[in-house]
Amino acid sequence: MQVQDQLSNANSCHLSTLVLHQMAIERVILAMRERLHEPLALEDMADIAHLSPYHFSRVFHRLIGVPPGEFLGALRLDAAKRLLLTTSMSVTDICFEVGYTSLGSFTTRFTQLVGMPPRQLRQVADDFAMPNLESLPGPGTYTFCHAPYRGCFFGQVMAPCPFRGLIFVGLFPKPIPQGRPSDCTLLSAPGWYFMKALPDGCYYVLAAAIPLPAEPRAYHLPGTGLLVGMSQGPLFISNGKVNGCPDVTLRSPRLTDPPIVVAFPFI
Repeated sequence: MQVQDQLSNANSCHLSTLVLHQMAIERVILAMRERLHEPLALEDMADIAHLSPYHFSRVFHRLIGVPPGEFLGALRLDAAKRLLLTTSMSVTDICFEVGYTSLGSFTTRFTQLVGMPPRQLRQVADDFAMPNLESLPGPGTYTFCHAPYRGCFFGQVMAPCPFRGLIFVGLFPKPIPQGRPSDCTLLSAPGWYFMKALPDGCYYVLAAAIPLPAEPRAYHLPGTGLLVGMSQGPLFISNGKVNGCPDVTLRSPRLTDPPIVVAFPFI
């Protein structure tokens, strides 16, 4: 009985610590969003979390999947992308608005992680037309075989309620949708997706869905019904064999979700 009590107390303490850590990380992310234009060092974030810098960095990485500095950088580029697509602000003004002090550094980083230069993104968005959903894969599209090609795999996108719209599914080397995906596909509704053969490595499946009749820029704005999803863990491809679960369940975005930096759906 005493051993059971000790185990129960240990589990309660562990759960309490997890809750406190989650609350601390959420405080920091809120501060990041409110202070994008300010320098925010690791020590500043650790102070907000009431943790030492080393402990904070470990906790953040464990709970979110990426280091705090990388998450902050993604938030800044996501905000820049939103301003480019929803305002008439100049690229220079946006650069300083999201905390960069060098236009050259901002443009280089934006191009690397969003997938195209800022001015090109604006032009592409102006000329963009939503794909014809009838031409995209939907439920029942694929016929399965018992001997899939090496390195290729099928996965399933699921949703908690009926959904029809544009679903982007991409493979990324980190649990954050930034940079050009290793492979990607578009669906018109939840169902099976297919990824072609990929080099050996570690990949994360990330999905984002815009319901129709939303305008392509709309997912940057609150209350537009954007859904997101990520695989339970990484997929490992080795010698053409795929290990891990490639399935994704769509849901509403959470505060702690890494932002969608890649220029979906324009990419």
